[in-house]
Amino acid sequence: MDSGTFSDHAHWYAVRTKPKEEDRADTNLRTWKVQTFTPKLRERRTSGYGGRYICKPLFSRYIFAHFNASKQLHDVNYTRGVQQVVSFGGSPIAVDDKIINFIKAQVDEDGFIRMDEELKAGDRVRITAGPLESVFGIFKRTINDTDRVRILLSTMNYQSHLSISKDMVEKAN
Repeated sequence: MDSGTFSDHAHWYAVRTKPKEEDRADTNLRTWKVQTFTPKLRERRTSGYGGRYICKPLFSRYIFAHFNASKQLHDVNYTRGVQQVVSFGGSPIAVDDKIINFIKAQVDEDGFIRMDEELKAGDRVRITAGPLESVFGIFKRTINDTDRVRILLSTMNYQSHLSISKDMVEKAN
């Protein structure tokens, strides 16, 4: 590679990691004083009697690293956990800062990417499954440490609170 074609400034790059080594690559790159961004999802896995949350990368086998390619490309490419920096024609391809900023803006206070539309207190919702399918209500709150929400149902002059799986509720227009 001709290092004369590289910019002399730091940019964001997509880094392909070895299988299931996103965290290892992230940790080792930070040891080199390379700024990294490894967006993650929190996914609920259900099996039989309940479920649990797992943490997984937003982009399997990819992380982002901010570095000066003309000075650090070799070190990054040979970092444990890294397979290679995404390149075309022998030159690493920089990722636009706007893309990184957009992804970072999707990170919630827990450090995970928000994939679905977040419900807010007072939002009108519709139940999408179960015996109360198609009934409308008002979203009240998410129940801590569960995948359930509390909604207020108003039907036939009767109001009642209902705790229901978040998967069974969608925001109504």
